[in-house]
Amino acid sequence: MAGRPVLNRRLDGHGTTIFAEMSALAVATGAINLGQGFPDTDGPEEIREAAVRALREGRGNQYPPGPGVPELRVAIADHQRRFYGLEFDPDREVLVTAGATEAIAAALLALLEPGDEVIAFEPFYDSYAACIAMAGAVRVPLTLRAPDFRPDLDALRDAVTPRTRLLLLNSPHNPTGMVLTRDELTAIAELAVERDLLVVTDEVYEHLVYDGEHIPLISLPGMRERTVSISSSGKTFSFTGWKVGWVTGGAELVTAVRTAKQYLTFVSSGPFQYAIAEALRLPDGFFGGFRDQLRGKRDLLTAGLADAGLGVHRPQGTYFVTADIAPLGEKDGIAFCRQLPERCGVVAVPNAVFYDDPDAGRSQVRFAFCKREEVLREAVTRLRGR
Repeated sequence: MAGRPVLNRRLDGHGTTIFAEMSALAVATGAINLGQGFPDTDGPEEIREAAVRALREGRGNQYPPGPGVPELRVAIADHQRRFYGLEFDPDREVLVTAGATEAIAAALLALLEPGDEVIAFEPFYDSYAACIAMAGAVRVPLTLRAPDFRPDLDALRDAVTPRTRLLLLNSPHNPTGMVLTRDELTAIAELAVERDLLVVTDEVYEHLVYDGEHIPLISLPGMRERTVSISSSGKTFSFTGWKVGWVTGGAELVTAVRTAKQYLTFVSSGPFQYAIAEALRLPDGFFGGFRDQLRGKRDLLTAGLADAGLGVHRPQGTYFVTADIAPLGEKDGIAFCRQLPERCGVVAVPNAVFYDDPDAGRSQVRFAFCKREEVLREAVTRLRGR
């Protein structure tokens, strides 16, 4: 092994994630962790009990079916019909995955050839870059810029080359909180049809839109047979550790994703699949109430960050708010976030790690507001007294 690199060159630069580093800092310092996007309370008690019931009844304790348990696949199809008027065959057009992260990995591994170009909005969730690299494809970032982080559609069109195979879209967008409008989605769909592009859409925050509306790209003309639509249960139901995600789309694309997925985890989350099938059938009041609760937490944290002197970019959706540290006289978000736990007992994540060009987000940091109100209030108090 002398002189031979241990890590595959495709993953060069993809070491320990920033989330692991900052969460370790939170533990080491006892700081409030507003870095990683997980709630500090569990979701509905009846859904947790549904998982316990499945365990006790022996449902899912052994390998579940490869595409997912039928009850969940039907519930996912019903969800798509209920909220968006979309029809999917549970047996051919729905696939259950180990969270959205596996769905993204399986989709990119299934659909990309080495050398294909993938256009993705930056800043982007860190697994996008790693999965594109593992597929041997080429990442082409389209930068979303403050203050509103809207996509430059002319730049998107110019970025498409004969080597472009796929668009990787995330709306509501992590980390900026941007939500694509109908006009933006229509333009993207028209470009995809015109240039014969595939699209993978990450829609895990679909039920957490506070300003605007969530419109699945797959619902637009010409997109059903070229779009892999991905979502998951973790963000909607506050059970992020269960890792139950899904893919919906045309049968040919879903079959391709399933082919790759079966060699990743094969299957996962057996008893939890039955519980999420029940969760997806919760009444409208749950979805609206949870969204309104998070909207209130967003407003609490954004107001507190502004009072603490940061420049705040108000998110339209997701768990996160992006803030600018430049008004504090700071320039480097990475250094700022590494020092913040000791300085005032709060953890955030630097947005620079989500960019190919770190300078584009150098002074931006991301805070999560999916925490209890008393935790957010304490974090704000600490930031004000930094």
